[in-house]
Amino acid sequence: MEISDDTLADLDRRLRKVEGQIRGVQQMLADRRDCRDVVTQISAASKALDQAGFLLVSAGLTWCVTNPAESEAGGYSLADVQRMFMKLA
Repeated sequence: MEISDDTLADLDRRLRKVEGQIRGVQQMLADRRDCRDVVTQISAASKALDQAGFLLVSAGLTWCVTNPAESEAGGYSLADVQRMFMKLA
């Protein structure tokens, strides 16, 4: 499966943001911040990570649909990509 450089850069940016959010949650816990605030940040990080996963699967699905023979030969049938999508759902 081929992922464009733009998509890879977007994924990297999103994952770095999630990494920063997780560090922020760790600091919030160390600072003994209010539980509601911590849960809000955990929820935001979780959603951001989900969106990164959906972006990756979406890019893969697009590639598989536009390159069905290469996709199948590379071990990425449409059913495989569907299963990846369902893991995120």
